[in-house]
Parts: sequence; C-alpha cells; structure tokens
Amino acid sequence: MQAILCDSRFVEAYNNMGNALKDAGRVEEAINCFQSCLVLQANHPQALTNLGNIYMEWNMISTAASFYKAAIAVTSGLSSPLNNLAVIYKQQGSYADAIACYTEVLRIDPTAADALVNRGNTFKEFGRVAEAIQDYIQAVTIRPNMAEAHANLASAYKDSGHQEAAIASYKQALCLRPDFPEVTCNLLHTLQSVCDWENRDTMFREVEEIIRRQIKMSLLPSVQPFHAIAYPIDPLLALEISRKYAIQCSLIASRFGLPPFVHPPPLPVKAEGKHARLRVGYVSSDFGNHPLSHLMGSVFGMHDRDNVEVFCYALSQNDGTEWRQRIQAEAEHFIDVSAMTSDVIAKMINEDKIQVLINLNGYTKGARNEIFAMQPAPIQVSYMGFPGTTGASYIDYLVTDEFVSPTRYAHIYSEKLVHLPHCYFVNDYKQKNCDVLGPVCPHERSDYGLPKDKFIFACFNQLYKMDPEIFDTWCNIVKRVPNSVLWLLRFPATGEMRVKAHAAARGVSPDQIIFTDVAMKHEHIRRSELADLFLDTPLCNAHTTGTDILWAGLPMITLPLEKMATRVAGSLCLATGLGDEMIVSSTKEYEDRAVELATNPAKLQALTNKLKEVRLTCPLFDTARWVRNLDRAYFKMWNIYCSGRHPEPFKVKEDDSEFPYDR
Repeated sequence: MQAILCDSRFVEAYNNMGNALKDAGRVEEAINCFQSCLVLQANHPQALTNLGNIYMEWNMISTAASFYKAAIAVTSGLSSPLNNLAVIYKQQGSYADAIACYTEVLRIDPTAADALVNRGNTFKEFGRVAEAIQDYIQAVTIRPNMAEAHANLASAYKDSGHQEAAIASYKQALCLRPDFPEVTCNLLHTLQSVCDWENRDTMFREVEEIIRRQIKMSLLPSVQPFHAIAYPIDPLLALEISRKYAIQCSLIASRFGLPPFVHPPPLPVKAEGKHARLRVGYVSSDFGNHPLSHLMGSVFGMHDRDNVEVFCYALSQNDGTEWRQRIQAEAEHFIDVSAMTSDVIAKMINEDKIQVLINLNGYTKGARNEIFAMQPAPIQVSYMGFPGTTGASYIDYLVTDEFVSPTRYAHIYSEKLVHLPHCYFVNDYKQKNCDVLGPVCPHERSDYGLPKDKFIFACFNQLYKMDPEIFDTWCNIVKRVPNSVLWLLRFPATGEMRVKAHAAARGVSPDQIIFTDVAMKHEHIRRSELADLFLDTPLCNAHTTGTDILWAGLPMITLPLEKMATRVAGSLCLATGLGDEMIVSSTKEYEDRAVELATNPAKLQALTNKLKEVRLTCPLFDTARWVRNLDRAYFKMWNIYCSGRHPEPFKVKEDDSEFPYDR
C-alpha cells in the first residue's frame, strides 16, 4: 500500500496488493486493485490472469476464459493462463483446444512435468491413450518421485490392456505416496481383473473404509460406480458412491451456466383429437461395435412410428461398422453430436422437444451425464448401459424388471423402478443371428483345443467377475465330475497363469482349466454350444454373455444375490420359461445342481433340448414384443407427468386398456 501511495503509477504494486487482498479473503477489493492495474497497463498479463482466477473460483467460466485469453494474447511466456484455460476447455469437452494449451505450456518449459501429466490426462479422456502413455513416461523421467504421474501412467496402461505394467506403476505410486486412496482402489480393481487374490479381503476392507471416509468428507469416492457394481460391498454404499458421482455431474453441468430449460407442456399426446407422437430421445456413446448396439440394434427402428418419434444422439464418432450404419439407417432421427459440447447437445435435445430422454450409458466409458444434469427433457430415464442405480436426482426412472430389481430392494435405488414384463434386458438375436438355430455347428471342439470326450463346464465372463468363493465352487464341481474340464476366456490373457495356479492350489490339474482367446461376436455365439453347461459368476453376472449362450442353446447355473448386476442372469433364465431349472439360491445348491446335471446326461439333454425349442417363442428373444412393452412404459411415464404427479414406480402389463402403447 505504501508503494501505491508513493507512486500511483506503480503498476506491480496494484497487482501485488490485489494478490494480498485475495489471500486475505477481501476479494472485491482485490478485483478493484487488479482493475486499477489494468487501467494503468491494459495488457498486464498477471493482472488479467488473476482476475480470471477469481471468476474461475466463482464458477463464472466464460468471464474467466475471456481474461485468460486476453492474458495469452499479450504475452508468450506465461504458463498459468494457458493451464487454466486448458482446464476450462477440458471441462467443456473441447479436448483439442485443451491439448493445444498444454502444448504451448511445454513450449515455454519442456520440463514442466505437471503440464505433461495434464496433457496426458486430456489425451486419455480424448481416447488417445498411446500419446497419454508417452506424456506420462516423459513426466516420470523428468520427475521420478511424482506419484501422480506414476498413477496416471498405470491407469493408461490398464486402459490399453497392459495389466502387469499397470500393477507395477500403481505399486510404484503407492511407494512414493502410501496414502493415495485413488491408487489403492484402482490397484485393487486391476488385481481383480487378472485374478490376483492375494490379500483380497484385506484390500476390500481397506477400500470400503476409504469410500466411507470420502463420503463422510463429501469427497468424490475413489471407486467408480461401474466398479462398485461388481464389488462385494453393501448396496447402500454403492448407492452413495453413485450419488456422489451424480453430484459431480451436476457440478460439471453448472459450469456451462445455462438457465433452466423450458420443457414441453404436460399435455396428453393425443389431446383434443390431435394426432401427435411421443418424442423419445436416446443418448449413447455406444452406437457402434459395442455390446449395447449388438443387443439393441433393431430397437430404435422398431418403435411404433405412428405413435413414437425416436431421436438418437450419438456421443461417439462413426466407427464405420455395420452396427452404426444399421442404427443410423433405421432410427427415424440419428444425430452425431460427438463434436459438440455438452451444453450445445442439451440445447439441441430441448429444441427437439424431447419428452422422454433415455441415458444408455450411466457410468460407463464415454458417458456425458452432465447433459442429463442440465435436465433438457421433463422425463429422464436410465436404461441398459449401467446395471445399477445412478444415484441422480435428475434421473426419474430406471427401466428394469421385477426379478432384477424387486420392490423389496427399492431402497438401494434412487430412481423409481419401472418393471417391464418378463426381462428388462433386450437382445437382437432373432433379427441378426438366426443361423445359430441351424442343427449343425460349424465349429468343432478340436478347433479350440477342447477335448472331444470330456464334459465341458464354461464361463465366458470377463475375469474380474470371478472371486475366490465361486472359483472354489467351480474347482469342487470339476473334482466331483469325472472327466470334466473348465473352459474360460483370456479376458484378459494376463489372468491365465494365476487362474491355473489357483486351480492347482485347490487340487485341480492346470490342464483341466482350458483358456481360449476372445472371439468375434458371431463366432463366440456359435461356438458356445460346444460346451455342456455354463457356470455364471454371482458377484457380477453374465449379461450380454448370458443372452449369447442361451441363444446358442447352452443352459446355465446362476445364483442371484441382492444388487442389480447379480440378478440379471436369473431374469434371462426366467424369460426362457426354464428359470427353475437354472436358478439356485445358495452356493451349495449351485455346486450340487451343476454336478447333478453333469452326471445325469438325460436330464441335461432334456433341459438343453427344451432351451433350444423355446428360442423362437419365449419372451426373452421376442424383440418386437419387448419394444411394444417399452412403448407402454414411455406412455405411462408421460401420462403420470401430464396428471401432475411426481414420478412413481409401476409395473407394465401387456394390457392395452390399462397400459396402451399408443396414447
């Protein structure tokens, strides 16, 4: 202050005084100082940056960005406005602009390890994992003791399928920083994915304590909701994890500064004799070669066009595959929004007057849940992509079924439960895979190194879904059934040696565990019938895989628990009409049922024959019937909204008078 009083043109003093006032919490006075500095020197980069920082803290993102851009325009040697502008670009989904900012920071200082990590993070979010890995490697070379760089390198290795390298980097990060909750949790997930079960129970207890502590402190949990669905943790804790992630999505949405949207009026679709249609929007990053599109490919074009107008908003670029082309051709409106920011997408959805908006991602890769947090539509629904609760106040309904999400478990969901008849989990085999119904399988056991004369138990789930308890059960089954083997997938390949070692420790010869590579979809379905019986994983069931093997005519054994992801296979089995023969209620019953079927060839053959016979008639594979019931659900949601009621749970009935699909 003395410097300013002595020489009112002492520009730096104004800037320094502004910083001191800001640090003291006197922000309005700090702004005055920075503005005084700019009156004296309009292109003062530090003052412009400091004002940007204040507006950034106030969540006035566009104002902050304008000050950062002004600072960048008047200097080429200051990193901070570039770093901060990059953060804004990244939050808004403008990854290329963010990368350009970090690249400029690295031009100013090639040894800026923080900028390398930040650019690596942006590359990773942008799907350019190889470039992310290069940035992280460079960062740990410059600063070997930077725990964050090792942790992020580990995550990038994990995403690109290099699990062993990921485990090594996670462990290095924990050596440098033992109290690193995110790394502890990610290491556990990576170890699970390769069936490394050493200290598993201890690590799960540690991770559960971390999550509870973080939730109590209102921090974002280090376990992602998608990982939590497959963990043996309390379902209410999984709900709390989802809630925290939903709040984070709301925070991201708020940074765009959009005013609340005006929604279509709550008028019945057929009001006053007019012939209108219900406008339904689907948002997904998985319109392409992805299990979601393999399962739902026909759905978007099967809605009743006389009464439902369908809009698909694609969050991912065209991958050129048959699945993308088909959905694009069959959906009434298909819009590629992959290059747009989330606020622009939300505005488009609102301008399209969408009445029911469906989130097909949930907390899966490529999701942009902030779009839903902006609430561009009056009714918002979670379906298919994420088998659990979103924990989001802005998601009204979860489309599920009575077996997967029983009313007695409604307390573990934030959404109102909509129970579809039969099974909520749709598939497209009747349209796309009818050749599987042919009597002759084009594959032979010898094609995959499978023995011709042995009983083959199989599980084609990803290895992270396995746990020591179910593996113990499988080993007991193989030991009790003479001349039997267990067929698993290298999913990933790095789990094979550990699984064989676990088998040997349990008295099962490693050559009784046969691994094969993951196959392309069509081959995978067809070769499934080479097995005799499918053994499901209780902690996280076969979902897509479950429909694959049932369509191939391969019976399964499944043990439902409490959470949604543990009950899907049971619902699939029930929708074939043969659920009683495939669903068990305890680990002992699981083992005994598998042994009974394997040692009673006539009984197993009868079940297999019945399964093959019902494929074209049972509800599970009747896609058109399923879509008709989904239309009933959408109209019911809209009619509840029109009556002025809050969202409420309901069970869809195949009854046109009570649940019309067209009004």
